Amino acid sequence: RDPKRLSCETRVGGFGGDEGFRDWLKSKKIDVVIDATHPFAIKITERTLNICSETMIPCLSVVREPWVPGPGDEWLEVDSSTEAANRIKSGSTVFLATGRQTLVDFGSLEGCYVFCRQIDEPNEIFPFKHGKFIVGRPPFSVENEINLFKQLKVDILVVKNSGGSSSFPKLAAASFLKMPVLMIKRPEIGRGNRVNSIAEALDWIDKIEKN
Repeated sequence: RDPKRLSCETRVGGFGGDEGFRDWLKSKKIDVVIDATHPFAIKITERTLNICSETMIPCLSVVREPWVPGPGDEWLEVDSSTEAANRIKSGSTVFLATGRQTLVDFGSLEGCYVFCRQIDEPNEIFPFKHGKFIVGRPPFSVENEINLFKQLKVDILVVKNSGGSSSFPKLAAASFLKMPVLMIKRPEIGRGNRVNSIAEALDWIDKIEKN
């Protein structure tokens, strides 16, 4: 809701569906599209790939490498937030780092105290009887995460495997505290050009320009 200022022209908000996105690409005379959305923003990525294919615009997805467990980490990989909810024992104190849009999937938890972290101040009342929103913007230090988990008496962490360094400290904290982690697998897209870093994306753009 409050993005950092960039030194280029920016646009905030949706495009009004597929046709709106096509019209915008045409009106702006876009030559290349870089999809740097969240690894779980599958609908946006699929739409971008489809429309760029139709309009013959070169497209590249920048996808961070997924996290992998280290020695001693107690991770359980699950396919969805719904499956994660089904794995949580009654009476647990749960730290959700999956975003407020997934809260509805955890509505079946019984006797649990639930904390949900989000970047912006919430506009709605916390939907569960026991718990609250925790507002904070990454990056967080490992020490801060350890202290937070201790303060809240968290005994299980639920995370989307989004990868990247800025959000990893919570996993390092869970490892230090010997805390179990429910890791939601990221959706896979088996097509399109893909790189794992901004540097690789810039190299790809250079090659496009030279051609």
